[in-house]
Amino acid sequence: MGYDYEEFKKDVYRITNINLDLYKERQMKRRIESLIARKGFSGFEDFFKGMRQDEELLHTFVTYLTINVSQFYRNPAQWENFDKEVVPYLMKNFGKNLTIWSAACSTGDEPYTIAMILAEHMPFADFNVIATDIDEEVLKFAKEGIYSDKSLVDLPKVYLDKYFTKLDEHQYKVSDDIKKRINFKKHNLLEDAYFSNVDTIVCRNVVIYFTDEAKDKVYAQFRDSLKKDGLLFIGSTEQILKPRDIGFELLKTFFYKKI
Repeated sequence: MGYDYEEFKKDVYRITNINLDLYKERQMKRRIESLIARKGFSGFEDFFKGMRQDEELLHTFVTYLTINVSQFYRNPAQWENFDKEVVPYLMKNFGKNLTIWSAACSTGDEPYTIAMILAEHMPFADFNVIATDIDEEVLKFAKEGIYSDKSLVDLPKVYLDKYFTKLDEHQYKVSDDIKKRINFKKHNLLEDAYFSNVDTIVCRNVVIYFTDEAKDKVYAQFRDSLKKDGLLFIGSTEQILKPRDIGFELLKTFFYKKI
């Protein structure tokens, strides 16, 4: 039997610690085949050999695999709910020293959005944002905190004026005060240990790519990470069908409370 997708998955896990068995196969295989064709390789084996010889190609593959689609204030109505209703809820229930975990944070747009909203409600010293992703390249980008005007198009002007410096016609840099509140870390949701004693977890439009089994495991680990009455904020493409079965109840659309 020749080298096939099953062999490719094993080899990828060996060098990246990314378990492709935990992703929806038809969707992920189609994405990878598209990348292989675009890069001019003949198939899975040829592409894997290319990644072993070219570190930049390997980084490109991991970034492509982890589906980095991010934007400041993406789905504005949800962030307005976070600002007007969720943050007051957190302050009432947990007081000072809030810890928010932005899981699968991609290029950092989401954790910086969280920090800016929190900074409008409380002193910088009263909150900490943990921002994690499996992809070291996007974490490096996020730590720089420099973004194009396109990624900021939905961000309210008050945040842009207050927390960014304009570098040139199309680029802006996040203020140091906001950057200091973000703790960027590499983390694999499907492999690594989770954080504990977290007040809110924000994980949006990520688990839709996982198998049902992997998704259930991630949600269970999120529940264990949260304090009682802590919140899970999910994406507009997601829903938890039977939240009480996994220890949550719906607080508001896209926001689930640990019970």
